[in-house]
Amino acid sequence: MREKDSLLKALEQDLESKWNHPTWWIKLLKKQYPDNWESILRANNEMPPLSLRVNLSRITRRELALMWTEKGIANQFCGSQGLIINSPIGVNQIPGFAEGLCTVQDGGAQLATQILMDALATQQMQGSRIKILDACAAPGGKTTHLLEFPNVEVTALDVDPSRCRKVEDSCARMGVKAQVICADAADLGSWWDKELFDAVLLDAPCTASGIVRRHPDIRWLRREADIASLAEIQARLLRQTWHVLKKGGKLLFCTCSVFKQEGEAGIQSFLRSNTDASICTQLGHLLPTLGTNGGLLTDNEPIEHDGFFYTLLQKN
Repeated sequence: MREKDSLLKALEQDLESKWNHPTWWIKLLKKQYPDNWESILRANNEMPPLSLRVNLSRITRRELALMWTEKGIANQFCGSQGLIINSPIGVNQIPGFAEGLCTVQDGGAQLATQILMDALATQQMQGSRIKILDACAAPGGKTTHLLEFPNVEVTALDVDPSRCRKVEDSCARMGVKAQVICADAADLGSWWDKELFDAVLLDAPCTASGIVRRHPDIRWLRREADIASLAEIQARLLRQTWHVLKKGGKLLFCTCSVFKQEGEAGIQSFLRSNTDASICTQLGHLLPTLGTNGGLLTDNEPIEHDGFFYTLLQKN
């Protein structure tokens, strides 16, 4: 008690105490984002919104928003097909959730399918079957999103049997069907039947440094050395899944990380060793503090989506 003022002043100078993040994490953000590191850390310490994606194959967003409003659940639009419930409640209390009219998915995560399906729009309008690999599918949010579109067939992979069951449960609730296979996407011999895919969605394992506000323990469970080992896993998955893609096909590479080793750097390395690859769309690193980021999430407030990395590649 006698030293209270001096101790509190000392703590204010200690970055780890001030920001509730490991020192190595803070230093890395300061180096990679000299203008944004504080806002990233601040967003990580915020309460995340309850964001949901509306199943547009079953109901319009306005219809679901009105249903919720009539039952006293205040909500607002998020992105092109998302809704945010202003005062979070349990999913079993959300009208239409059990019936598959919506699913919990962050506004930034909803972008994955939107980017990929925009790139396949011409093929879809022609009525052609579109064969898509969801390479790291669990828990199934992106799988079910893809299957909301007509003429789409999805092969969903995950290396863990219990996580595969989550994908199957998500599909059943949303009223869609995928071919779910328990396998390592990079071990082609264990699952691939040699039929090429029109597109690949590779949401690769990462440090999850972009979703800290949803999983606060991540910052203390991770070690700095994890970044390099996870980046190698991402590179292996990217190299291998590239083989299953048709010429002219699209591969969306994404991670829920703000660390550049798990995004920008990995893609540049891949492009140097794969001359048949070119970038179609590169949103780069979406930071949790940058909100709309070029107008893609036009209804979002500044910290209403998590941190992600997105690059869409084409096989030439």
